[in-house]
Amino acid sequence: MNLGKFIVIEGLEGAGKSSVISRVKQLLDHQGVKSIHTREPGGTPLAEVLRDAIKQHWQEQVTIETELMLMYAARSQLLENVIKPALKQGQWVIGDRHDLSSRAYQGGGRGVNAELIENIRSITLKGFEPDLTLYLDVEPSVGLSRARGRGELDRIEVSGLAFFERVRKVYLEAADVDPKIKIINAMQPMDAVQQDALTVLKEFIQ
Repeated sequence: MNLGKFIVIEGLEGAGKSSVISRVKQLLDHQGVKSIHTREPGGTPLAEVLRDAIKQHWQEQVTIETELMLMYAARSQLLENVIKPALKQGQWVIGDRHDLSSRAYQGGGRGVNAELIENIRSITLKGFEPDLTLYLDVEPSVGLSRARGRGELDRIEVSGLAFFERVRKVYLEAADVDPKIKIINAMQPMDAVQQDALTVLKEFIQ
């Protein structure tokens, strides 16, 4: 049996992930490839509850360690109950974020120790990695402006410009050393962003 592939779309708020994911799904459908779409955090009943806990505003301080562990708890649920079973059935999985998000947001943005993240990754992911990651790169100020246009920002989205600049730095550093992470210029008009993403995906499929 041919295993499916796990394709992840990453990026800051306002980078255009949803639009690119839609076009990726269309391309796979056209190629006759069965696929499903997941989002992180979330994607299972329990993981969606954890998503709400992560994103909502609380009257108490949410520690960075709590945020990190909630992210990986939700990711573990999604990976074991949805992603891996779909891949074993030969389906492709299009992920709206995955592990790289935590390395960028909790590691770069929040400043969580890299060794701590690696330990939790090892326990929950057991070496599992995406086959391809498309990182939609946008200037944080532009991305946040786009995000505000969608409505009220969640707890993470209000973390400030400096936070998102640190997040972006980690994304770019990761892409620089991992050939499976491809950078897409998300400062372009959305049609161009989608086209660049599809070009990379077509090369991957071939």
